[in-house]
Order: sequence, then structure tokens, then C-alpha cells
Amino acid sequence: MYAKAEQRFLKFNLISIVSLFLLILAGGIVRSSGSGMGCPDWPKCFDQYIPPTDVSQLPQDYQEKYVAERLEKNERFAKLLVKSGYPDLANKVRHDESIKIPEEFNPFKTYTEYINRLIGAITGIFLLFNFIFAFKLFKSRSRVFWLSSLNLILVAIQAWLGSIVVSTNLLAWLITVHMLLAVLILAITIYTYYDVKSLNEEIKTSRSLIWVKIIAVIALVTSVIQITIGTEVRETVDFVSSQFPELKRGEWLNEVGKIFMDHREWALIIVIVNLGLFFIIRKRFSEISILNSFAFYLLMILGAQMITGIALSYFDLAAWAQATHVLFATMLFGCQFYLSLILMKTKSVVIK
Repeated sequence: MYAKAEQRFLKFNLISIVSLFLLILAGGIVRSSGSGMGCPDWPKCFDQYIPPTDVSQLPQDYQEKYVAERLEKNERFAKLLVKSGYPDLANKVRHDESIKIPEEFNPFKTYTEYINRLIGAITGIFLLFNFIFAFKLFKSRSRVFWLSSLNLILVAIQAWLGSIVVSTNLLAWLITVHMLLAVLILAITIYTYYDVKSLNEEIKTSRSLIWVKIIAVIALVTSVIQITIGTEVRETVDFVSSQFPELKRGEWLNEVGKIFMDHREWALIIVIVNLGLFFIIRKRFSEISILNSFAFYLLMILGAQMITGIALSYFDLAAWAQATHVLFATMLFGCQFYLSLILMKTKSVVIK
């Protein structure tokens, strides 16, 4: 049985995990619909907590105003890059002409981005509650407290990065960093949930675990690599669509180049590794129901990920498939990570 403090923490932690997945889905919808600049400022949207619904509600010089604000913020960011030892990146930020192009007001894009920000704010509140409830577990699980504290810091950095992504007009490499940081926050949240959940649980098996643990780690690493490559593919697609407006949506992938082929090759590796992990667990650890359950979840998410990937390749980068593809990629990572945590705690014992 769990103490009340543990029950509260588990409840809010689980809600936080679900909220993080919803946030990743919302971010995918923003990217696939081209709504990333739907709100040209941050943290407000057009200087309002509830954005306008019509351009008539904005001042005539709103475009020039937000371009000037972006340039000012980018100059501060460029100075930070120089101090951090990245003068070339700073120079790229300062001389990116796309930043000077004003965004036209579009109610659909504005509210798509606005909803994304609302989900982000709500997720941040849930993670704050995680930190508060983790404080009450300090004596029994100090690691959970420190990781929850780290997550709050990472959320603050993520929010700041989000503002820079907006001010730099969706600068490519920043989007990749933004995505990987989201994966890290998700991993920490899953880990703290598991750490408290496993307080009163101990799993034993007479089978050797070494190879299944190795395969689980390989599956996890390949997913992180694939998420990174997939984000870079998306960045390249964005570049192609902006540089070659005459191309149809279905022709964008033809211009992406080697990075898309790398993405496909890694997809094949991921399928092979995860299928291997599934069959090993189902065959060798049938007595451990939780391992079998997560192996089944793994297979279902992998199947959904393959379907959305095929839809992207053969149905002109369908917008619905873009958002769900990102969601299933992170869900696959989350399932692999939790499964790895279970495996690492499972003990191989000699049954006499």
C-alpha cells in the first residue's frame, strides 16, 4: 500500500505524463499546420491573454511592431551565443532575413498556437505540483525530489527556448533542441513516477536478463536517434517548402535528400529491434505480466508509428499523419523507457 503523499504524487505525475503527450501532439499540429508564428510574441499572443479573432482588433502597424520586438530579442540571444562561444550561430541569427518578414494575421493559426501554449502552461502547473508533492517524499525518495526540481528548471528553460523559437521565426536547430528537451522532461517525469510506483514492488524471474536488457537499451537509443533525425527531416521539409513555393506538397520529400533516407533506414532498424524485444519478452518472461503488458503496448505503438510513417511517405505528407507520427514516436520512447526501468529492477534468481 502507498502512503497518501505517495498516492498524490503518483496521481499528479501520471496526469503530467498524459499532459506532456498532449503537448507534444499539440506541438505536432502547430508544425504540420504551419501555425508556429500564429502568435508573433511570447508569452502573450498579440499582447493579449486571449488573442483577437479578427485583424480589425489589431493596430495598423502590428506587423512592424512584432518584427521590431523579434529583432531586439534576437540581438540579445545573439550576444548570449557569442558569450557562450558560438559566434557563427550568432551571426546566422543576426543575418536571417526571414525574421524581418512580417506575419499575416490568421485566426486559425493564432488559436492553434494559442491552444498549444495553454496546454504547455497547464503542463507546467502539473509539474509544479509534482515538485510540491515530491518535497513530502524527500526522506524516503530524495532522488524523486531532486529530479522533480530539475524538471522545473528544464521547464523554465523550455519556455524560454519556446520564446526564442518564435522570435527567430522557427530557427531550424533550435526546434531540434526544443524537441529533445521535451523528450528529456518526459523521461524524468516517467522515471519519477516509476521510482515511487516501484517502492513496494519487487519482480523476480529464473531467466537470464542480460540480453533482453541490452536489447531494451538499444531500442531506447535508436528511438532517441530517430526522433532527432525525424526533427531534422521536418526542418528540411520546412526549408524546401519556403524556398520552392512552386513545388506541390507531395514533391517536398523528393528535395529533402540524404537525411530522409537516413530516417527510413533507422525506421527499419527500429522495427527489427523492437520486434525482437517483443518476441523475447513474450517467449521468455510469460510469468511476468507487467513485462508482457508493456511488450504488447510496445507492439501496438510501433504499428501505429509505421502506419503514420507510411501515410507521410505516400500521401503527400498528410498533416494529420505529421502530428500523430511525432506523438507515436515519443509514446514509443516512453514505453521503451518504462519497460527498461522494469527490466533493470527485475532480479534474476535461482529457483530451487
